[in-house]
Amino acid sequence: MADEREVTLQPTLSQTVGPFFHMGLRWLFSDQVAEAGTPGRHITVQGRVLDGDGVPVPDALIEVWQADANGEYPHPAHRQDKRPTPGFRGYARVPTDDAGAFRFRTVKPGRVPAPGAGMQAPHISVHVFMRGLLRPLVTRIYFADEIANEDDLVLGRVPASRRGSLIASPRPGEVDVFEWNVALQGADETVFFEG
Repeated sequence: MADEREVTLQPTLSQTVGPFFHMGLRWLFSDQVAEAGTPGRHITVQGRVLDGDGVPVPDALIEVWQADANGEYPHPAHRQDKRPTPGFRGYARVPTDDAGAFRFRTVKPGRVPAPGAGMQAPHISVHVFMRGLLRPLVTRIYFADEIANEDDLVLGRVPASRRGSLIASPRPGEVDVFEWNVALQGADETVFFEG
């Protein structure tokens, strides 16, 4: 017969996730894709993330990847000369503020080769992370002042009526500041791609 003594169990101690070693990770959260002095046309891209009702999303995260002004990505496998462009990261990660606004500073990207043949128009790849999403939303930013948009294979597959959601336009009176918003739903919904 089993011993019937009363056993008192202690609860397992609770613990939060972390703390994490953060040194070396701060560079991930920067609005600067390219430092001052990096070759190319320096621009700022700014906008807002809006839900289906046009309400700002205050806690989204915008992650961008792009080529430099010569169309080279900052990765040795992609660079023909195998030397990085001084001051160019090619990457930024910025949160939205209480008004759903974000901003990052960069150089206008150059054209990059398209899969197969041809060249893609200058663009910035964007991932949108936010609450309620199991996977990020994937989209692109193109520039209104680019003639190369007419020949871009990706942009060409987007219905003409929806292409505007991918185009950043110069802010009136500020040719080096581009406006681009992310609409998560609704009539002006941004075009999102399979990630």
